[in-house]
Amino acid sequence: MPQAEQESIDHVELQDVSKHYGGVLALDRVSLKLKPGAVHALIGENGAGKSTLGKIIAGAVVADGGEMAIAGSTVSFRNPKEALDHGVALIAQEPSVVPRLSIAENVLLGSEPRRAGFVNRRALNRRYRELAADAGFDLPASAPAGRLRTAEQQQVEILRALARDATVIVMDEPSAALSGPDTERLHEIVRELVTRGKTILLISHFLREVLALAQTVTVLRDGRVVADLATAEATEGSLVEAMLGRPLTATFPDKTRPAKDAPLVLSVRGLSAPGVVAASVDVRQGEIVGLAGLVGAGRTELARAIYGAEPISAGEVVFGGETLRGGPRGRLAAGAALIPESRKDSGLIFTRSVLENATLARLDRLSSMGFVKRGAERRAGLEILERCQVRGARPSARVGALSGGNQQKVLFARMLLCEPRLLIADEPTRGVDVGAKRAIYEMLVSLAESGMGILLISSELEEILGLSDRVVVMRRGRTVAELVGPEMTEAAVLAAAFSEGVSR
Repeated sequence: MPQAEQESIDHVELQDVSKHYGGVLALDRVSLKLKPGAVHALIGENGAGKSTLGKIIAGAVVADGGEMAIAGSTVSFRNPKEALDHGVALIAQEPSVVPRLSIAENVLLGSEPRRAGFVNRRALNRRYRELAADAGFDLPASAPAGRLRTAEQQQVEILRALARDATVIVMDEPSAALSGPDTERLHEIVRELVTRGKTILLISHFLREVLALAQTVTVLRDGRVVADLATAEATEGSLVEAMLGRPLTATFPDKTRPAKDAPLVLSVRGLSAPGVVAASVDVRQGEIVGLAGLVGAGRTELARAIYGAEPISAGEVVFGGETLRGGPRGRLAAGAALIPESRKDSGLIFTRSVLENATLARLDRLSSMGFVKRGAERRAGLEILERCQVRGARPSARVGALSGGNQQKVLFARMLLCEPRLLIADEPTRGVDVGAKRAIYEMLVSLAESGMGILLISSELEEILGLSDRVVVMRRGRTVAELVGPEMTEAAVLAAAFSEGVSR
């Protein structure tokens, strides 16, 4: 085919694609054109249909109506393998690895080099090392994938797509779990893929990322296309207004700073645990303390140790004036609650209902003689779900069918039903759109103003600086700096996160 004729054909074209889930219309006659050798962004609030559209293109979901063409030829994928056979790969929002297989085996799963019918381990590891070196990822080939953190599992997903040499790559929130340096590396990879002629559909909540990488952006609202824009003509403000149908007020809500001598809710001294070395942090009543650092710095490990989910080898956790011992159940009973980093792996039971997930941690109070009092459960659940602004979902609906923002609010509902005095929130807005982010920010500020102490972990520096009263920085399992007031700047956090010589 002549070059001019090839460039005139859209790499991927969707015409009037629709998708229903029961009585819910997830996509309503969506049309979309992706140009070859370009990044096309897809944005919208949670529940707008972005992930559904990406999954249809990648064969993970079958459309109810409409047509799709790749390089001018009509296609209809019934599963991801058929899509891969046509050069379409999906990097899903939630990483999916086989825990017991090695990293190399996960990356090349289904395309392993073989000899005489058996997997050629030497060739497999060699091919993996080539891919990892090309991408700049430092993940050991033989390590079990199940031991990886969320950010590292995302890197496995990226390598898996690269291993298939896909010409169309759908990236659903690829940087949601990555730190600043890892995100920059991902952006470099995306730009390199585009120079090789790859077509990228980027689904992202990060509008700066969209404006930095994409040439075109499509905005979905309630399953419909409401805007197709050249990013050169767009701003964060105009994209937010298109997504929401209205302007968004200031990103972070105003908050009342707690008194400097407010009572201590949490005092951690010299704590050592898996991934943590002699870490110390205080949280006062009504205070939001941000815990910052690079991926692998030990933030999640510290949170889990404080919550009793990891064994403590040294140091102490003092909560409300008493040293805490035992596991998560005792911590929760004492008034300490945790929003985990991954709602999929450690938070929600996706096959159970919204109501059941919201009340799970309080069944001891909602039961009698081993039986759940359904009336009491429903009343308590509906009240806390309303308080946490879980919208548009029946209490009986499977929580896995909810948008990411509503799923996160259900997690908050479960923990707040326990009436904690300390809330540890680990990446509370991961995979959440701008509207839901604002709602979660307002919830955190409101909880702090009611007297709750909050330990906030986030990979988004803007979020840490916008919400926190103080910032504690971790590096290699240690707390290395504490920043207050004017000291709380992006440059200061990064300097502490990277510097060898900073001490707390």
